[in-house]
Amino acid sequence: MYLATFDINGEQDWGFLEPEIGMLCPSRTWLGENAPKTLLELIRLYHDQVLSLPRPKVSEKWLKLENLHITAPIPKPVRNVFCVGKNYQDHVSEMAKVGHSTQTEISYPHFFTKATNTITGPYSRVYLHPEVTSQVDYEAELAVIIGKRGINIPEEKAIEHIFGYTILNDITARDLQRNHVQWFKGKSLDGFCPMGPWIVTKDEIGYPVELEIRSWVNGELRQSSNTRYMIFHIERLINILSQGMTLEPGDILATGTPSGVGMGFTPPKLLKPGDVVKVEIEKIGHIENEIYA
Repeated sequence: MYLATFDINGEQDWGFLEPEIGMLCPSRTWLGENAPKTLLELIRLYHDQVLSLPRPKVSEKWLKLENLHITAPIPKPVRNVFCVGKNYQDHVSEMAKVGHSTQTEISYPHFFTKATNTITGPYSRVYLHPEVTSQVDYEAELAVIIGKRGINIPEEKAIEHIFGYTILNDITARDLQRNHVQWFKGKSLDGFCPMGPWIVTKDEIGYPVELEIRSWVNGELRQSSNTRYMIFHIERLINILSQGMTLEPGDILATGTPSGVGMGFTPPKLLKPGDVVKVEIEKIGHIENEIYA
């Protein structure tokens, strides 16, 4: 299933999407007046049953995507976005070459978080914050949406705790990342996490998750890889992250970025006003954001 959150006439709703025809069935048209009010609520209530819900038939009550403002699928996460740094070896190497890392061998996942104020829509404009940073970069990532509560989750049961997947751009202020030593501040400026355009449930993707992932800046291909090249694959990330820490329905886990980020070029190709960043992941779609100051 493809599930999207949208604004129409000043009100927010969510619905069942058929991307091939560009149409969406609003939540109450699909599930009736008692439908969950948000996608987050749907995940919490229907994780184990969502795939058994009847798929709606196209009718005059469906809406055209072109008439909707698609937002991030979970616009207001309850908790920070969990992120993984240095999860593709080629990205580890490119950052080491430019002095942003002294590590070339990764023994444990490097977890950090992005604050909830970073979340913005898949097609929203992103502010550069030039008053506090001059080195803004992009990072194309696959994000996992947790669907089932769990702690100390074994790798072989990780798939049971996944609801679905979406696309995320882990926009980063490299100078703040360096100046503050840890990554939270440089990753958490307002709007620095475009996400979407929808959640694709796990049955649509298949397992193991091996998807082409790409990014472009102003039409120039910058990143091109496949999620199979993660150092720590999704089941291992969930296993380690959940050790002694409960994961909750609706938690978002960004799984790292491959090589080709702006800071990895000589000279660096950092973002500037007017740039348009597109991130595309196979079987999901794409997000596209204009940068402004």
